[in-house]
Amino acid sequence: MDPSLIAIVVGAVIALFIFFYFLPVNLWFTAQLSGVRVSLLNLLLMRLRKVSPSLVVNSMIISTKAGLNITSNEIETHYLAGGNVSRVIKALISADKANIPLTFKSATAIDLAGRDVFDAVQISVNPRVINTPPVAAVAKDGIQLIAKARVTVRANINQLVGGAGEETILARVGEGIVTTIGSSETHKLVLENPDRISRTVLEKGLDSGTAFEILSIDIADIDIGENIGAKLQTDQAEADLKVANARAEERRAMAVASEQEMRSKAQEARAKVIEAEAQLPLAMAEAFRSGNLGIMDYYKIQNIQADTDMRESISRPGDKKGNDKK
Repeated sequence: MDPSLIAIVVGAVIALFIFFYFLPVNLWFTAQLSGVRVSLLNLLLMRLRKVSPSLVVNSMIISTKAGLNITSNEIETHYLAGGNVSRVIKALISADKANIPLTFKSATAIDLAGRDVFDAVQISVNPRVINTPPVAAVAKDGIQLIAKARVTVRANINQLVGGAGEETILARVGEGIVTTIGSSETHKLVLENPDRISRTVLEKGLDSGTAFEILSIDIADIDIGENIGAKLQTDQAEADLKVANARAEERRAMAVASEQEMRSKAQEARAKVIEAEAQLPLAMAEAFRSGNLGIMDYYKIQNIQADTDMRESISRPGDKKGNDKK
């Protein structure tokens, strides 16, 4: 075969491929058969704007068959904004069938806010049950109760943009459970009427400012925990005992210090007495030299000292004379 002919055929094939890529005639024909009015020029412009024509046309076909009036321009705008067109179309169809008021503008806003709009519609139709983690609270009598609750919620379409999520619902319900149990006089009242928790929590309007509407709060289980009141009293008693021991030890240390101080003073006084006694022979010698003391006077003093020692030995029988003075 002539090489020039082959080149012409290949060029023709490439040209047809490019032509049908930018002008998807089969997609246009399918749209016409489905009752969707879209021109070949619009399909060409979609290619140039880097928008998938098949996604736009298929979305329009689905919405048209469901009785929704959505234009190709709206779908293109949401696609170019980074939204999930398929989920939005499914959500609009589900909302329409369930008689839930939801416009295309609201659906795209919810989708662009990062929430799953189709899942939100499903929760509006079929409420979701959220199980709370175990919540521990203490009644006024000191008994700890551990409660688990099931919260039935329904999506609030009008609050999905900017509304708080499930974590806020769980936190508020947990707070309500703690408050209700904590305000009960005894734990027996809570065990006898667990629905009291549900009523009290529901009256607080915990779904305010959230993306959900609380339908019911059911207490699934309540377990008795520790006796926190008795434990706190025991800890307080131990703390008081430690404080009392510390104060007693402080007083004992002060008494020991005072005793040591008194002993030191006694030793000091005894040293002064010994010092004074050491001065006595010197004074007597000086008296002899000066003539103020005679031999007879000295003997009298010795006799008086002997009589004194004898009387002391008689008053303490069994003691040795050498131990009379310490």
